Amino acid sequence: QVQLVESGGGLVQAGGSLRLSCAASGSIFRFNVMGWYRQAPGKQRELVATFTWGGSTVYADSVKGRFTISKDNAKNTVYLQMNSLKPEDTAVYYCNVVRWVPREDYWGQGTQVTVSS
Repeated sequence: QVQLVESGGGLVQAGGSLRLSCAASGSIFRFNVMGWYRQAPGKQRELVATFTWGGSTVYADSVKGRFTISKDNAKNTVYLQMNSLKPEDTAVYYCNVVRWVPREDYWGQGTQVTVSS
């Protein structure tokens, strides 16, 4: 069992920046996919950015060029640097890690990001 704890959310003006952190209670080496999702009020949860096995990254079109995902294996932490924030980025952001075999899938509790115009 792995616990994920997100932090770094808050209220920021449009154009500002935030860095989200996702600290895992154990090693993240065994996970094949690590990333961030978000859910805005009244909308479905959507992918923001992920690391896939082998080190490749995937970004939602809406955040390309503005958000950067990174990780620190020594600290068992995944980060999401968010720049040039827009009001439409307002959502609860969730950290997720997945192992394919055997199947493991963990979510954090979420951190609120609010961008004012």
